[in-house]
Amino acid sequence: MTVSALFPERDGSYRALAIGAHADDIEIGAGGLVMRALAERPGLTIDFVVLTGNDGRRAEAEASASALAGGRLGTIGVRVVGLEDGRLPAAGAAPKDEIEQLKAGGPYDLVLCPSLGDAHQDHRLIAELVWQTFRSPPILEYEIPKYEGISEQPNLFVELTRDRCEAKVKHLLSAFPSQLDRGWFDEETFWAMLRLRGVESASSTGYAEAFIARKLRI
Repeated sequence: MTVSALFPERDGSYRALAIGAHADDIEIGAGGLVMRALAERPGLTIDFVVLTGNDGRRAEAEASASALAGGRLGTIGVRVVGLEDGRLPAAGAAPKDEIEQLKAGGPYDLVLCPSLGDAHQDHRLIAELVWQTFRSPPILEYEIPKYEGISEQPNLFVELTRDRCEAKVKHLLSAFPSQLDRGWFDEETFWAMLRLRGVESASSTGYAEAFIARKLRI
């Protein structure tokens, strides 16, 4: 099965929206899916929206998304809102307002966001707001490794070739130099996730990204 199956069958253009709390969330959780979707679905463009980040992280997010999309950014392109990292639940109506504006700029054919069960308060809030806001497009929740672990079992796996995995890991390490001093942000972590999800899904390549698809309409 190709990633194209996630999109409605029609001629013309397609739009995807990827939302993250932090500059590297989307690439960690769904970088491989984004690569496959752009390769397999002609006419697809993707918007990247990141809710937090200082100037340095903004620059990383913008450069990373532009490189990953390879000229296929959507009408929004890359938007970094700049709210305070780690404090989204205390940001009042601002996160909700931002995501509501995204809905007004739709429609989208696919939305990517963190998991509802994510232990990080910023990730979890974004997932809750996405589910409150979007009704029509399929929503896929991606996973991000953390000290608290991953509490939910994914039910959708995106098979990735080793070459695509290598491209993803290389991209992460080069696009986000500000994170290289973090103990978990290294190639062993990213390869471990890809390999374990490949084992769980009996991937023919041995590697996969994993998502939670709570509702799919076909």
